[in-house]
Amino acid sequence: MNQMEIDEKYMRRCLQLAANGRQNAHPNPMVGAVIVVGERIIGEGYHQRCGEAHAEVNAFASIRSEDEPLLKDATIYVSLEPCAHYGKTPPCADLIVKKGVRRCVVGTVDPFSEVQGRGIERLQQSGIEVTVGVLEQECQWLNRRFFTFHREHRPYVILKWAQSADGFIDKDFQPIQFSNAETLMLSHKLRAEEEAILVGHTTFTRDQPQLNVRHWTGANPKRIVLTHDRPLQQLMDDLYQHGIQSLIVEGGAQTHRSFMESGWWDELRVETAPLVVGGGTRAAGIPATAQLRSSHTYGENTLCVYVKA
Repeated sequence: MNQMEIDEKYMRRCLQLAANGRQNAHPNPMVGAVIVVGERIIGEGYHQRCGEAHAEVNAFASIRSEDEPLLKDATIYVSLEPCAHYGKTPPCADLIVKKGVRRCVVGTVDPFSEVQGRGIERLQQSGIEVTVGVLEQECQWLNRRFFTFHREHRPYVILKWAQSADGFIDKDFQPIQFSNAETLMLSHKLRAEEEAILVGHTTFTRDQPQLNVRHWTGANPKRIVLTHDRPLQQLMDDLYQHGIQSLIVEGGAQTHRSFMESGWWDELRVETAPLVVGGGTRAAGIPATAQLRSSHTYGENTLCVYVKA
């Protein structure tokens, strides 16, 4: 196994660990850290909760006392660049320097303005060998909400709908449920993972959707109804100012088209049921800039996830 393959192996472990912080790390990113000597992991950790210890701190804390002398020959793998500023916790870059590890492998640079390469620079200035960009796309995908929020000053936007096999989101303009028990549960799981959910005024008035998490566990997202007199730019600005990092847009079709036409979308989640309804409201359709990321079948329904190419 060459060095790149070894680095990718341990970075995958960082990503596994990082995902454990999905519910409680917010608004901080999910981060995992693994400390390796030779090909033996001597410490690992992840950022468990906002305001508490970062992944690197937890990884060092997990090392047994008899393994402490090995740190001079160790490599620390971190899915996101170590912080270099004082926030609710001290800088992790300083801790890594203090512990005296030989090498640091970073998945991706932190887009947060207080970091943005400063952690890497501090490590390099202290004589630590630094490798950046191992499984970079996977590391950025895990924290895509955090990255979009800090790079584009808006929430990560997911457009979501369920449709018939012939491309309608209702039947003769009347509500109909296309989701089955499994996909309904997944929809509510998604709601529990995102911060806000939006529907257009017409959908809200006609369907009276609850927009809550009743088929999963977790907090309900913030409910938003888009009125005709509220420009999307104003909405995006307001959500950014309130620190909202992610938004699900559940309908209707015209609302979806408005987001697409304005370019305010990052991900599409389209569920297709095997029903043919013959008429009603046409789904917004898949834009030319969409790239299929995954497709799974649940029962007889297919759920496709697209990202902006």
